[in-house]
Amino acid sequence: MCICGLNKEYNKCCGELIQASRLANTPEELMRSRYSAYVNADARYLLISTVKENQYEDDIELIEDFSSQVDWLKLDVLKVDTDADTVEFKAYYRDKEQIQVLHEKSNFVLEDGAWKYKDGELYKSKIERNESCPCGSGKKYKKCCAK
Repeated sequence: MCICGLNKEYNKCCGELIQASRLANTPEELMRSRYSAYVNADARYLLISTVKENQYEDDIELIEDFSSQVDWLKLDVLKVDTDADTVEFKAYYRDKEQIQVLHEKSNFVLEDGAWKYKDGELYKSKIERNESCPCGSGKKYKKCCAK
């Protein structure tokens, strides 16, 4: 299974995009590959998959540091809007203290014939006590990692 959660081999899913074997066909594909790049602390890919006006070389070290210090658990794609070129998702990770959730609606644009991440709107979200624990145990969050 691919890091992004799809039932495909990594090399035939996000790996193809990250290794530049092909371009993303949709904003969702690009978003999933960017999640996989975060899991692998691949700041280079995250930089080149962002619109040129928002590419900052200084971000590479920050991204690598952050991604290396957390344990990425799972990605949930909540909504894909093909008319607006947006993807809303939740990415779960464990830091030194607890499980966190990054909830964002990402905006994508075509730039030079390739989908690129433009920006996103962050939402304040928390893991509800009765939802499945993001760690993959199969238990409810309150009976698992929320203890």
